[in-house]
Amino acid sequence: MNQRTREYLRGRFGDHYRRVSVELPPATDRREWGYIPFTSSEGTTMVRHKSAFDVGDLGTFLTRERPRHVYFSAGRYDDPGARSMNEKGWNESDLVFDLDADHLPGVDPEEDSYASMLATCKEALERLLVFLEEDFGFDDMTVVFSGGRGYHVHVRDESVRSLDRDQRREVVDFVRGLGLEDVSQLTTVETVAGMGLKNPVEKRTLRTDGGWGQRVQSRLVALADEVREMDEEAGVARLQEFEGIGEKGATTLYNAVTNNYEQVAAGNLEAAGQYTRKLAQLFLERAVVEDGAPIDEPVTTDINRLIRLPGSLHGGSGLAVTRIARDDLDAFDPLVDAVPETFVDHDIRVDSPVERTVELQGETHNIPEGIATVRECVGVHLMARGDAEKASE
Repeated sequence: MNQRTREYLRGRFGDHYRRVSVELPPATDRREWGYIPFTSSEGTTMVRHKSAFDVGDLGTFLTRERPRHVYFSAGRYDDPGARSMNEKGWNESDLVFDLDADHLPGVDPEEDSYASMLATCKEALERLLVFLEEDFGFDDMTVVFSGGRGYHVHVRDESVRSLDRDQRREVVDFVRGLGLEDVSQLTTVETVAGMGLKNPVEKRTLRTDGGWGQRVQSRLVALADEVREMDEEAGVARLQEFEGIGEKGATTLYNAVTNNYEQVAAGNLEAAGQYTRKLAQLFLERAVVEDGAPIDEPVTTDINRLIRLPGSLHGGSGLAVTRIARDDLDAFDPLVDAVPETFVDHDIRVDSPVERTVELQGETHNIPEGIATVRECVGVHLMARGDAEKASE
């Protein structure tokens, strides 16, 4: 980034902050604050270990410093401005989740467009929120578009703020399905005797009141409902599509779901003997891949983490770090809704070393090589990403 570009972005970031009001997080005075300024050096310089007292009025600070990035801590401290973590006196921390499009399974940053990566990340966010709302029952949550490559979720329920690193790692493992290798981990076992049985037997039943057991069971029931609508020939053929299920097993399963459906729906893994358990194992493996949320573990387990301030600008994209109401999430489009209004009413000239395509504000912008006039929001986005420089007007 050359001097003209850096000065232009810093100036326009300041103009933006003069136009908007950025909401403070709860317990502002107990959090550490940090920021990265626009500097002439090749790398980035983090200014941190600041308290709310050091920063002063946030609006004044933002318009004066015009930072490239702004952060606040998940942790709450006795002395947030102390120079070392030990001196700060940790009290508690928000539980923060980070989803980064670049790190998601199936995403190739070299091949996938920015828009498609963000769409994939939003799908992962929806899966994460199912865990947080339905499995954990959290109420005090803030959903945020990071302004860059993904989404953050801040959980501030009092019940989680005192969790240590190991306890937070357990939350991560559950959400990602880590360590789930055998369906037996999701079952209860009951020894059944009598009823004409020569020897006692073990009855295995899926725990279907929530969690991963419920995710496996929903797939079993959906398959059972599908097969019950078929005649025997078609149903057996459908069941043979699953790895390790031959004609004998498929026939046994078909008879179980048609004649003993209530037991299958109740999670009885003995309904068709080993074949029910084999299907449940296959569905467990599928559920971990399809339902797990690939969150960034270090962010969630770090009780001292600095996280982007909602309402600030992301210096690597020119987009706003945007708080999203839960009811608005389905309709939220980061490449439309996170474009700052400050940058939408003007055209500017930029110099791009190669041809580029930018999707922004619901439009596709084709940027030629060399100097071109573009919408300011497109130009800011290109310059912030390091894909163009500011040309003289």
